[in-house]
Amino acid sequence: MNSITDSRWVGLRESARARIETRNYSKAGLGARLGSTGVGGGELIAGREELTGCWIPGVEVFRRQVYQQKGRGYFSELSRLNEGLLNEIGIEPQQWASALMHRDSAKGFHIHPPFIPDGVNALEWFQRLFLDFPKDYSLRPYDKEQWDVMFFLSGLCEIILVDERAGMERRIMRFTIFGDSRPGPDNVAVVIPPGVGHALRSIGNEDLVMAYGTSTSFNPDWEGRIASDVENAPLPSDWMEYLGANSLG
Repeated sequence: MNSITDSRWVGLRESARARIETRNYSKAGLGARLGSTGVGGGELIAGREELTGCWIPGVEVFRRQVYQQKGRGYFSELSRLNEGLLNEIGIEPQQWASALMHRDSAKGFHIHPPFIPDGVNALEWFQRLFLDFPKDYSLRPYDKEQWDVMFFLSGLCEIILVDERAGMERRIMRFTIFGDSRPGPDNVAVVIPPGVGHALRSIGNEDLVMAYGTSTSFNPDWEGRIASDVENAPLPSDWMEYLGANSLG
């Protein structure tokens, strides 16, 4: 828009009119938003069929039910041993943990190494597991690599996933998950395969609390970090200058 010649702004100084911009509130398609500005977790589930060309193979997003108990709070289930998506895809978490992220804080990007059998080409391995036989979950070596299953109990989380597996198309999924304290269609859980970078941001006005299971026990050697400086809490520059100064004593 050429703001200077737009008659709507004739009441402003010309210098101000030259700087005017207006926001475009029209929505792009679901697939375009998934890889850019982001979508809601509920939108992902509702639009799964149209996202085939955008979805990261192996990632799962499934709806959770939060039961409101008037005057008391709420109740929600995480998973059941013999039913639900985790049972369907064959993940039995070997470790459960919890984490709290203060409002306006972030984690990641983190990534876990995928297991590749000796003598097997990585691309051919991923092709077999996720493209040729995506529903044969028995092929997946859950016991040899870390898959994450994340549930959010309070707060509001923005999560970004990036497929970094060798030979796979580099796809990005960016979406928002509501914790149980905010019941609605965006109460979902997510399953993240190894080789997929993931970052979390607490974007609500309360702390973000999560519970997560892993297909293997924690192994610090499998905690790869990419672009994770956001996790640092640097001291003020004048403090650093003071601490680095030579002693005068």
